[in-house]
Amino acid sequence: MLHDVVIHEADGARIDGVLSRFIADSNSSAVLLIDRSGQLLAMAGASPSLDTVSISALAAGAFSSTAALARLLGETEFSVLFHEGSKESLHVSTVDDGTILLAIFDDHTTVGMVRLFAREASKTIGKILEDSRLRPRRIGALATPLSADEARRAIRHRPV
Repeated sequence: MLHDVVIHEADGARIDGVLSRFIADSNSSAVLLIDRSGQLLAMAGASPSLDTVSISALAAGAFSSTAALARLLGETEFSVLFHEGSKESLHVSTVDDGTILLAIFDDHTTVGMVRLFAREASKTIGKILEDSRLRPRRIGALATPLSADEARRAIRHRPV
């Protein structure tokens, strides 16, 4: 399993574009990209009242528990989960070993449409994340530790 997902700024913009296109194509109300531990990485379409932190954590937990069920049945994992409610439904699917795509939708679309566009979005996001993982993690002046001289200057210029 992959840990510590680092998404560079340009890759983040590309992912945002894919998520926005997914929302438009699938007619979903929200889409969240989360890592397997439940950390929210990116989202589109979510209203401010949506508790994305809790949804992300609970969805990752549900996905993890169904992976254990899959192994009991001789599968490596179930790559898609679908939860149907009376008003809202969830479609949760694998992007790669480290990330999950979670779509929230209502009766303005169908699970088939969401599944179709989720598969497409997951492939595109998976490629973006793969490219991002190949880039150096530390870039820019702030990514390297401060020298002793730089630390002394920073302390002297700190407001009291």
